[in-house]
Amino acid sequence: MTPLRLSGAPGSPYTRKMVALLRYRRIAYRLLLSTSGVPGLPVAKPPLLPTFYLPGPDGALQAVTDSTPLIRRFEAEFAGRAVVPADPALALIDALLEDFGDEWLTKAMFHYRWSYAADIRKAGEVLACWRGGPHDDAALAATAQAVRDRQIPRLRYVGSDATTRAVIEAGYRRVLLALEDHFRAHRFLMGGRPGASDFAIYGQLTQLVHFDPTSMALATEIAPRVCAWVLMMEDLSGLEPADTDWLDVTRLPASLHALLRETGRLYVPLLLANAQALQAGQAELQATIDGQPWVQQAFPYQGKCLAWLRRDYQALSAADRSRADSALAGSGNEVLFSP
Repeated sequence: MTPLRLSGAPGSPYTRKMVALLRYRRIAYRLLLSTSGVPGLPVAKPPLLPTFYLPGPDGALQAVTDSTPLIRRFEAEFAGRAVVPADPALALIDALLEDFGDEWLTKAMFHYRWSYAADIRKAGEVLACWRGGPHDDAALAATAQAVRDRQIPRLRYVGSDATTRAVIEAGYRRVLLALEDHFRAHRFLMGGRPGASDFAIYGQLTQLVHFDPTSMALATEIAPRVCAWVLMMEDLSGLEPADTDWLDVTRLPASLHALLRETGRLYVPLLLANAQALQAGQAELQATIDGQPWVQQAFPYQGKCLAWLRRDYQALSAADRSRADSALAGSGNEVLFSP
């Protein structure tokens, strides 16, 4: 089989998500280390990481970046070792948690990286080394400062400010504790084998737990199992999953319910406020998250995320929908699927 080609960088949570997924699924790949595309290959619009170079409907090579649809595409194109649960009701839970990892935990990652002096210093210098090179000391210093100057003002895009930082940091702590509790009895979020949500949350935690000093120190203090899990997730090519390894959606553990409550508490209000802003043609959304006002740019992509979740919910049979509703009851996520 011809290996898939993708470009990305170690500092990209989504690159780490997809590389770990390819390893687990034993899909041959070639990782082209780059933060700005590869000469001679199509350019993604917008340029995001990771970028896969795949044939489009007409056979021509396309630059494809969206990890969630890519996972579903690979489920269809490559047999075995699936990461989407076979039970449609559990698959909806998995998709919701995947979205939470991709779209909410990335706020925590970006916030910690560009809000604290030690994190800013480390990120600027290390990320600069991934932008081509080698660099002499003067060039590294200049590139590191350029990275900082570009990224720090972008905190407003993820909603991080003096008002919301407490919400972001308290939420990150609670997520760590919920995961720590879950890993006392389970290897993965979805049971004895990983789902797409495992890879999404893993991707963000590669940075939060094992790169950025402030968030890493907290994880080391309160969540040693999470720290170990992130390293284990990096290469699961040796795992032999069984069909019986998935959780039973009718008997989800309390630890997973705790994580779902964080999704309902933190992410659902943002998704709904974003949808309202997009529908009204507003550039900014305003929400109340965990009792605090939250203002940020409205994002069309997160409108797509909500539409995909609702599409998956509507596609469930009546029986599967009832089981999914029971699993989500009391979590705060129910409003996403209310008529």
